[in-house]
Amino acid sequence: MALTVSCGWAAAIHAAEIPADQVEGQWTSEAGTILTFHKDHTFTSEHFDELPVASDCRNPSALSSGRWAFYAPAESGKISTADETATRGTVLSLTFSSNDCTVDTYLFGDEDDPAMCPTDDPDAGCPASGYLHRDNQATA
Repeated sequence: MALTVSCGWAAAIHAAEIPADQVEGQWTSEAGTILTFHKDHTFTSEHFDELPVASDCRNPSALSSGRWAFYAPAESGKISTADETATRGTVLSLTFSSNDCTVDTYLFGDEDDPAMCPTDDPDAGCPASGYLHRDNQATA
């Protein structure tokens, strides 16, 4: 069975709601981007500036670390906000320390094999080499 994935409409169907401990650790893309998430809601990145979404930030080459949080469910009629106390979710907010640039990252697949798509347009998704997958052999 083949599964075609995008961050748009298909992501709503195949969105992965994963717990924080499944986010923690190292995630890599075929293009060489590495994100390492820590339990204290900090993260580091390597080669994030090579992803298309980085062009929306000032000084993309300085995007090397920051804080992460899930978007917490909002009350009816309110906008969801990033909340470090949220213990699981389908979308992460990555806020880079260098220039307060925030990038939304969509999670999809399933809890056992989730993927990440950092993008400013979930309907456009990520280039095939831009999707990040958990590296189960690396340690955070």
